Amino acid sequence: MPEMLDEKSSLESTTIGVYRTSATVKGGRRFSFGGLVVVGNRNGQVGFGYAKGSEVPNAVDKAQKDGQRNLIKVVRNGTTIHHQVEGQFSSSKVRLIPAAPGTGVVAGTVVRAVLDLAGIQDCLTKCYGSTNPQNVLKAMFAALVSLKTPDQIAALRMQVLEATEISKKVEKGKAFAPAARKGDKPKGPVNTMGQDAKGRNRGGGGRGGSGGGRGGPRRDSIAPAIAIDAGAAPASAPKTAG
Repeated sequence: MPEMLDEKSSLESTTIGVYRTSATVKGGRRFSFGGLVVVGNRNGQVGFGYAKGSEVPNAVDKAQKDGQRNLIKVVRNGTTIHHQVEGQFSSSKVRLIPAAPGTGVVAGTVVRAVLDLAGIQDCLTKCYGSTNPQNVLKAMFAALVSLKTPDQIAALRMQVLEATEISKKVEKGKAFAPAARKGDKPKGPVNTMGQDAKGRNRGGGGRGGSGGGRGGPRRDSIAPAIAIDAGAAPASAPKTAG
């Protein structure tokens, strides 16, 4: 669960992991703890921090302060990003892919925590190589830093750019999935054939229902019963016991 750090700046923190190390000394073992946290305001600012301490609360508190000192500004396009980007650190590589409104965040624990606190609600991700949380986190921030707006690209090329394909898809997705209230996450479109956008059965077609879902009768088994005329008797009526 995210922890509120500063209500004025709306900064929240999520603890990624707590690590324990020990050093063998003359009197026994001496333990120390390291905390890895992500800090953000869910509105384009995010950072991460790592610190050590003799106790877990002390290590997490120091890591939160370190994260607040290393905040970066994330360029966003509504609820997603402007373009596909990759970031690499050591043997870890993270790829971020823009998504239409209502898609959600498809990511693992570390990448999801960063995107949520950065305010990105629709994004597809993929991690390659090492899954060490610290390396993945640094690769993630390398990808976020390399994000640019179309205006920045146009200024570098000294050209006038047209609307990108990502912007067109985002605008098209907003028309099909409008938000109910300001600040709410838009919902994905749902078809009218008893299935959601991902093809899963809903309503009567769910588990145990009569729409062909798991545990329910097949559609072809209930079709003859629907086709029988209500005023005609069935061809072979079952015999009832005396």
